[in-house]
Amino acid sequence: MSPPAPADPNTMDRPPSGTGRPPIHTVLPPLILGTATFNTQYVASPLTMPSTAIITQALALGLHAFDTSPYYGPSELLLGAALSSLSPPPPRSSLFLITKCGRLTPTQFDYTPPHIRYSILRSLKRLHTPYLDLVYTHDAEFLSAREVLTAVRELRRLRDEEHLLRYVGISGFPPLRLAELAELVLAETGEPLDAVLSYGHFTVQNCGLVSGGALERLKGAGVGVVLNASVLGMGLLTSRGIPADREDGTSPLAGWHPSPPGLRTVCKGLAGMAEKAGERLEGVAIRWAMEEWAREGAGTGVDVMVPGEALPRRVGGTVCGVSSVAELDETVKEWREVMAGLGPVAPEGALERREKVGRLVRDEFWPALGEWKDYAWASPEDGFVNQRKPEEMGTVPDDGIVSAHELRIQLNG
Repeated sequence: MSPPAPADPNTMDRPPSGTGRPPIHTVLPPLILGTATFNTQYVASPLTMPSTAIITQALALGLHAFDTSPYYGPSELLLGAALSSLSPPPPRSSLFLITKCGRLTPTQFDYTPPHIRYSILRSLKRLHTPYLDLVYTHDAEFLSAREVLTAVRELRRLRDEEHLLRYVGISGFPPLRLAELAELVLAETGEPLDAVLSYGHFTVQNCGLVSGGALERLKGAGVGVVLNASVLGMGLLTSRGIPADREDGTSPLAGWHPSPPGLRTVCKGLAGMAEKAGERLEGVAIRWAMEEWAREGAGTGVDVMVPGEALPRRVGGTVCGVSSVAELDETVKEWREVMAGLGPVAPEGALERREKVGRLVRDEFWPALGEWKDYAWASPEDGFVNQRKPEEMGTVPDDGIVSAHELRIQLNG
């Protein structure tokens, strides 16, 4: 993984605008650090986790793209504080900052233009940045197609008129719904989405992003890049696993994770299989998903360019979250081995490692999963109703964020 390109002091605080934006696959790194783990859903006390140490180590290892969301509790605040605390802070142009908008709580969404604009301004303040590189509508499957289209149009307006962001995408769980929305955006606006973030659908347990036909439809809708996130199934594919009992207080994941008890139990059994093979489930799951998606994505037209290489090479892009420096080091080690193994000359041991992981997943994990192979829970669940009241739609807090932005616009003419 190559270090970020040197900053241009004349452009470091301004995003490229209009048609001057390069294609997203040429500027989006192939490995992105997700910070959904900076949240009480994953850890008991995110404010005491080593977020600054994780971000510092990520930059030292060559990662300079970060994915967050206001829905992830204190994640944006922790990421922004970590980046701004570094001395000196990394040049803005050396970073690729990604966030989301529209999801307020597990049961409330607001995709109206006033709230989308407020959310972007709040993210800018939290992340201490004058612009965002990529913004997704968060969990777009929960809203009607018309609401998603309205939000995308507003994000593009903020891109083109106020220059607050560079690229626009959507994120969500069911790949076919994401494909349907991407097709709608193209048909209604004549402009394809820059990016689609799919999570939990290209893992050792669930390959629905590819097997269900969604990837071909996303390509057909002209999507710039498709990113694969939650390769550990939001904690499902870990040695610790998720307790089958939702009332189990030993894990922050037990109560909110949408997986059914049977899936949790069978995935917990995969950890023992990995251990017998001299592996950790996390290592196998990360390695398999990153390597197979890198290969699956290569040359599909929804992949990303590998930076710093003499000969152009493209791979499928991955978002990985961690909650410790050790987990980060393990993830980057696996990624580097993946990239080396996919090179023109694989280093000694790379092919053997690929074969070992592949055999373990194919010959042991998949048979053990049985009916749970490629299982995906409903998102949203049947009967879901947005709990954001009609009279609350488009309302924003009177916290000075919007007024401060308006004042800046007036002062700058």
